[in-house]
Amino acid sequence: METILEQQRRYHEERERLVDAMVKEMLHKKASYRESINSDHRLKLLLDQYLISTERLVDLYEDRDGLRKAEVASLTGPNEFMEFYSRLRQIKDFYRRHPNEISVPMSVEFDEIAKARENPTEELANMVEFSDEEGYGKYLDLHECYEKYINLKGIEKVDYITYLGTFDQLFDIPKERKTGEYRRYLIELVDYLRIFVSRIKPLMDLDIDMQSAMDSMEAQFDNGMFPGWPKEAGSALTNIGAHLELSAFSSWEELASLGLDRLKSALMALGLKCGGTLEERAQRLFSTKGLKSLDPSLLAKSKPGKASKDKDHMRQKELAGLEAQVYRLAELVSAQRTASKENVQRKQARTEGERDDSEAEDSGDESPEEDNDDVPYNPKNLPLGWDGKPIPYWLYKLHGLNISYNCEICGNYIYKGPKAFQRHFAEWRHAHGMRCLGIPNTAHFANVTQIEDALALWEKLKVQKQGERWQPETEEEYEDSQGNVVNRKTYEDLKRQGLL
Repeated sequence: METILEQQRRYHEERERLVDAMVKEMLHKKASYRESINSDHRLKLLLDQYLISTERLVDLYEDRDGLRKAEVASLTGPNEFMEFYSRLRQIKDFYRRHPNEISVPMSVEFDEIAKARENPTEELANMVEFSDEEGYGKYLDLHECYEKYINLKGIEKVDYITYLGTFDQLFDIPKERKTGEYRRYLIELVDYLRIFVSRIKPLMDLDIDMQSAMDSMEAQFDNGMFPGWPKEAGSALTNIGAHLELSAFSSWEELASLGLDRLKSALMALGLKCGGTLEERAQRLFSTKGLKSLDPSLLAKSKPGKASKDKDHMRQKELAGLEAQVYRLAELVSAQRTASKENVQRKQARTEGERDDSEAEDSGDESPEEDNDDVPYNPKNLPLGWDGKPIPYWLYKLHGLNISYNCEICGNYIYKGPKAFQRHFAEWRHAHGMRCLGIPNTAHFANVTQIEDALALWEKLKVQKQGERWQPETEEEYEDSQGNVVNRKTYEDLKRQGLL
């Protein structure tokens, strides 16, 4: 049986060897994306073991049961040699009873870890389970979520490639269409993205990241600033009403002359029933004149809709929380998302025979001896064609892709080439930026990329529209008794002076 001090020594040694193994794992060269993911998962296992050893070591140092203190006292007391020979006798008795027992040093276990890293078996080369569509973490497989999305009521039907680029634009969906089926779709989408991120980034603390996104959402949702969930404004007169001084009226007939709407507002201000005919409302209001306490039979019933309103608010907040998680997870998988769109486009451009050949090549390229899994040599960072290879440089310059256009309204997003720049004015990012500025995205603002220029042009257009409005004082024409035609202002001035 190990002593407390021996356990502490073993845990200290294990922690040091784990740190050394993690350093070697991080310094190990990864030849492919598959090896990079496997390396992260091996680091995760080592880190978890390190934390377990640390927790056990802390428990031993805290010494809640007092065994460590008693053991140290026995070793430092007056009979320390007696304790030494007693433990030596226990060791000899143990090996006398178990003569074939071999003590394996801890270094052997870590040597096996190093050998497995250099020469991984088939099981270690596939540490994580991915579908064929995901390509071991390279691409997203959102087909199930896509099927659920296109079956939502009132949602515009799009193809799979468009869905890959717009599945996080949830703020464009009207609030009244976000039903229970929409909630189930969000839950399935969040679950898939969380599992996918945990597989490609095992070292990331996803719970803390999601909690941060939820905290930010709650602050924005309460202020009505969260995308797709504006704050609802109600009418103060509808809920409160307007008080009416009854001392100025001597009979209910005089109150009836005020009309139905004014009587209803006054009854609501007192918390009375506001229904009925004009005479009933006037009599009900006049009966409260000079009273300090109101008749309970005249009071309006409390509205039962408050509980349902609070329930609806909580439901909307839950949906906003799921949307916030989708926004954050979409940022984490942005690289895989772009690669997925390109992969689907390449597959659609190929024939069935070419797809089979490509799948056979992909399966052959996964061997650890070959480095074809890496990104192709592309020193000038050229866009990839349908075959996954960089397009020719002359074609790159012909389309003007070497020219960058910056749009401040889109959050300083950079567009490559004049075609993409002109197309972006009708896309969602530019439209969202204009909406945030409170400016309509019309043809007047084409080729305007600076916020200051857009605001100045909007002010100029408002002044121009104001000048084009019909002004009756100067444009409305009148004819006097002699047949002279003058504008309205001149006519009224002449009439006031008695010259007509």
